[in-house]
Amino acid sequence: MNAWSWEWGIFPLEEQETIEAILATSRVIAVVGLSDRPERPSHSVARYLQDQGYRIIPVNPKLTASVLGEEPYSTLDDVPERVDLVDIFRRSIDVPSIMEAAIRIKAPVVWLQLGIVHEEAAKAAREAGTQVVMDRCLAIEHQILVRDGKRTS
Repeated sequence: MNAWSWEWGIFPLEEQETIEAILATSRVIAVVGLSDRPERPSHSVARYLQDQGYRIIPVNPKLTASVLGEEPYSTLDDVPERVDLVDIFRRSIDVPSIMEAAIRIKAPVVWLQLGIVHEEAAKAAREAGTQVVMDRCLAIEHQILVRDGKRTS
């Protein structure tokens, strides 16, 4: 068993229910590391989520023009509105500073995409009251819920 499986039942029921609740209650998603290049995973995941009705906020200091019709911000601290979920598309080494910013802006959930894990940063976030999901794809999890007839809004 590994975290790359798309099938329900691989993870404990409690974790599946937590992910379902996160997807159902999160409406505004800050995507840290969102690329303006359509071939990049961050772009395709963000576009998918946007197509599903989520509001996407690009966070990437390299972006100078809108992405997916949304104004980009250099850091989470620059985002002027409430964020329900921070979706991280950055290397694991970059996670601690992003997690600290997510805690500062009081994001209820931080989601680390496939292949991204940082146990120490996750522990600090959880201690601050932030839910953390690691090494899972937000779009895949959403597709599983839709496939299984679960409501996400």
